[in-house]
Amino acid sequence: MFLAIFGAMEQGIIYAIMALGVYLTFRVLDFPDLTVDGSFVTGAATAATMILLGYHPILATLVAMVAGFIAGCMTGILHTKGKINPLLSGILMMIALYSINLRIMGSTAENTIGRPNIPLLNSETLFSKFQAFWSNLGIDTALNNLLKSFGAPQLPSTWSTIFVVLIITILIKFIADWFLKTEIGLAIRATGDNKRMIRSFSANTDTLIILGLGLSNALVAFSGALIAQYSKFSDVSMGIGMIVIGLASVIIGEAIFGTKTIMRTTFAVIAGAIIYRIILALALRVDFLDSGDMKLITAIIVIIALILPQFINKSKERKRKVKRAAEKTRVKTVEQGGKGLA
Repeated sequence: MFLAIFGAMEQGIIYAIMALGVYLTFRVLDFPDLTVDGSFVTGAATAATMILLGYHPILATLVAMVAGFIAGCMTGILHTKGKINPLLSGILMMIALYSINLRIMGSTAENTIGRPNIPLLNSETLFSKFQAFWSNLGIDTALNNLLKSFGAPQLPSTWSTIFVVLIITILIKFIADWFLKTEIGLAIRATGDNKRMIRSFSANTDTLIILGLGLSNALVAFSGALIAQYSKFSDVSMGIGMIVIGLASVIIGEAIFGTKTIMRTTFAVIAGAIIYRIILALALRVDFLDSGDMKLITAIIVIIALILPQFINKSKERKRKVKRAAEKTRVKTVEQGGKGLA
């Protein structure tokens, strides 16, 4: 059980970066961007291809971010300059990226144009390089001995992965918090709230939308690059349903932790991604469910996350109405009592 939750937390922290990208488009820009399913694979394919060709994992991961940024900008250009519906522009880019991703992975083979997957079992990744440094510190032994004293039956082989992804995700969260409070970040937020208003201040909303979509998909591609290195493979179909996972993370986080401030919201998105992966891991431990039911479980989690807050809000509203009615009755009783004494 502990190992299942631990693995879910590792994946959840990585997917939280993708969820932050989804948050930028769906909540900040109010743009239904379906490019995510394609740009996630673009990041994974780019990183895996470069690593297989002998490039350093850090360089491969950064180039993957650039590839995702370009994909997002193309979606923005289709919408703003091509005047294509935002939903359709995302779908068109997602379809185009399927072939592009095959081409990217195909560049690792001499006589192949497209390639559906790339294994990284014998390749050095960002995590394996950090683990080599981490193993000399003796932290794994200390943490595992501490948990053994509390009676933990199964322990992870290394804590290096969760440590490095947690540092990366926290760093990205604080950068996102800072960026959304800058002049450009505030302009992007205003564009999502009211385009007509921000245009009256001579802001170029087309450029802001393109930039916002580019940054969003850069984060998504970065997450894809990390997942490819974590899972030791890249596959052309690994991005299917990513937009739903991202939305589930955003919705769950917002429902539990609220959205009063930017810092709180970005924390909620990250926590939502981790909670989602833990729920999924626990659900798959049920006897009659298997890995083929993941999409069904995801759909059910999203439905519950969408419907449950509505019931909670309605319940709170009913309680407020009852409280206000009781207060009015009490005031009337006091007033009538005062008149009777007069």
